[in-house]
Amino acid sequence: MSLPNTVREYRSQPRATEVTIKIHAVSLQYRDLVVSKGRYPGQKTGVIPCSDGAGEIVAVGQDVKGWKVGDRVCPNFALDHVYGDVTEEIKNTGLGGQIDGVLREYINVPVHSLVRIPEHLSYEEGATLPCAALTAYNALLGPVPLKGGDYVLVLGTGGVSIFGAQIALASGATVIVTSSSDLKLQVAKKLGVQHVINYKKNDKWDEEVLKITGGRGVDHIIEVGGPNTMSKSIRAARHAGWIHVIGFVSGGENGIPVGAAIGKALTFRGILIGSVKQFEDMNRLITAREIHPVVDKVFPFEQAIEAYSYLESQKHVGKVVIKVA
Repeated sequence: MSLPNTVREYRSQPRATEVTIKIHAVSLQYRDLVVSKGRYPGQKTGVIPCSDGAGEIVAVGQDVKGWKVGDRVCPNFALDHVYGDVTEEIKNTGLGGQIDGVLREYINVPVHSLVRIPEHLSYEEGATLPCAALTAYNALLGPVPLKGGDYVLVLGTGGVSIFGAQIALASGATVIVTSSSDLKLQVAKKLGVQHVINYKKNDKWDEEVLKITGGRGVDHIIEVGGPNTMSKSIRAARHAGWIHVIGFVSGGENGIPVGAAIGKALTFRGILIGSVKQFEDMNRLITAREIHPVVDKVFPFEQAIEAYSYLESQKHVGKVVIKVA
């Protein structure tokens, strides 16, 4: 794996409407693997990696109001995505891709990008929120929020998937999780997930989903597999259900089967993280339900490359975190 091997040391004072954050912890996701190999669209040359960090404010600009030294915060994934729909300009403020990220000791960010870490969470837990948690929240509680009693199908047990299960459960849904590992499915069961399917043992998992739902199908699907799982996801969804397209970890080349999609009046929604406003809304739910992110393993900063390798091995359940300070 090709990873950055250059260490740069610098620290600058924040501008008038910025704060300086001392980073305590950083979480990894699939995007970070793509960036490390130079394959992420539009990534900055020599970019400081990673988008998801948690830390404390150690300096504030002269015009900053409402924030103080010592506040525990996360910067949003895209610094300028404050509310509303994403734009190309907002995409270009994505940490760890288009601009330098958070895998460092200090970072200056605009005050409008800040979100407070829920008080019951550690820095390591808080670092998992900006991408994986917010993506799942945006999917399930976006334009057509799930309702208590809805069925939610979650593919896999990675970061977004586990958060999807936790958020769905906290919102009163019945959750179905798939995985190739019985051990990973046991972790999901301990979270309260009502139904689990090992797709290695039962490759007709879509039919099993229909049995669980009495032939109706699920209301929402966290679809992280991509082309190789899309046809079965379509069969597992109810008529007029929602398929939230988030990843492509299973690979494949074929697109969405248009005829099948029309025949079931399905809505496909691509999810590109979320806004500061959604982040704040999500944190209220996390606080109210006292949700704790599932952190699989924490690596020291000196073992960052090992952390990347562990993420790539797909042995984890939930999130992989690097402790910076």
